[in-house]
Amino acid sequence: MTVLLELQGLKAGYGRVEVLRGVDLHVNAGEIVALLGSNGAGKSTLNNTVSGLVRATTGRVMFDGSDLTNCPSRQVVQAGLIQVPEGRRIFPNLTVRENLELGAFTRARERRSTNLDKVYTIFPRLKERVAQLAGTMSGGEQQMLAIGRGLMAEPKLLILDEPSLGLSPLLVEELFGLIRRLHREGLTVLLVEQNVGQSLEIADRAYVMENGSIRFSGPPAELLASADLKRAYLGL
Repeated sequence: MTVLLELQGLKAGYGRVEVLRGVDLHVNAGEIVALLGSNGAGKSTLNNTVSGLVRATTGRVMFDGSDLTNCPSRQVVQAGLIQVPEGRRIFPNLTVRENLELGAFTRARERRSTNLDKVYTIFPRLKERVAQLAGTMSGGEQQMLAIGRGLMAEPKLLILDEPSLGLSPLLVEELFGLIRRLHREGLTVLLVEQNVGQSLEIADRAYVMENGSIRFSGPPAELLASADLKRAYLGL
């Protein structure tokens, strides 16, 4: 398999506080890889370091054959590494269409119209609400919008940071069904989640983080087969 994203000994933090403590992780092209862990484990810091929003102090971020360590976030996006951040981060005072178009601002701008049509096919509800202000939408619709905005940039790898957070059980089912569908269509996904059960159902491989370090990596079946791992790191 072709390695698309590789983190080598990655360390990062905020001031003197070290959060990531030598993380090694890789995502192969065509995979769904789940990154699991409780609040405070370092998952979002890892995402933001990969995305160029937090500076790495040690280690490397390799993506699609290029070294993106500490590159500006714009360069990371241009390379095709796209993050859908925790909390959606949509622009509430802009319309659905305007939010989506901003997704293509840095990458794939010339194919904006074509990609809008693709997003509307995936999310018919967004097409119905194209002129609606994003801030007036439901939480589930805002999550659709955030993912749709990420897809506008034609990602080679899409990082989904806690996409199920705050959604009802029914919407969570829809969300994970969507991730499966996008994966079948060829999208590579790094799924960063606290929803352990759903994530392990769709993931090809999984990592478990604790206190800024990787404590487990391997196939979901191996993780679920270990009572000690489930109890210690997943609360199962």
